[in-house]
Amino acid sequence: MRVAPPVMLFAAGRGRRMAPLTDDRPKPMVEVAGRPLVDYALDLLREADPRKIVANTHYLPRTLEAHLKSAGIETIHEPTLLETGGGLRNALPMLGNGPVMTLNTDAVWHGTNPVMPLIDTWQPDKMDALLTLVSTKSAIGHVGVGDFTLADDGQIIRGPDLVFTGLQIMKPGRLHEISEDVFSLNKVWDLMAADKRLFGVVYDGVWCDVGRPESIPLAEAVLNV
Repeated sequence: MRVAPPVMLFAAGRGRRMAPLTDDRPKPMVEVAGRPLVDYALDLLREADPRKIVANTHYLPRTLEAHLKSAGIETIHEPTLLETGGGLRNALPMLGNGPVMTLNTDAVWHGTNPVMPLIDTWQPDKMDALLTLVSTKSAIGHVGVGDFTLADDGQIIRGPDLVFTGLQIMKPGRLHEISEDVFSLNKVWDLMAADKRLFGVVYDGVWCDVGRPESIPLAEAVLNV
């Protein structure tokens, strides 16, 4: 098995769509089937056993930071939200300059562990980023069309067919080409796609976006399949 790269857990979002459940806690600490959402992300990573996991925090961070510390996870606090691109770039001193795996903390999965095929498919000689995608019919709780279309050679471009799951491996170098402090990873992906260095791998299980209170029973149904 290949060695897993260090991991960035995105856990700093304000969680406004999850209100009122986020009135007194950050979204990663909202419970699904009796467990905080963030624990489902940590479950995926245990098999890969990355050498380091870093999570960013922002809103009501104390309970989340204490929870992550008990699991041996380092945290970096963002006084101002930096979005995904800015947040990852801010954490690079803790993660290093090599490839990084990033994972959102507001989803649950059913099926094989998606982390392992992502690691096995990663080819740094031809890829700058490899995104885990799922078909729209397997994206439970997702609103709207997909994000990308997959070509026969594994490259991806913007399109409606496949949904990004929040799990990827990417080289962080191009983060430094963005002038803003606050920016989305979408800006970096567009640079990579223009150079034909953006790739995708399709997950064959079920993924549930837990972004709203009404998504929680959907997620619990996915977990109970």
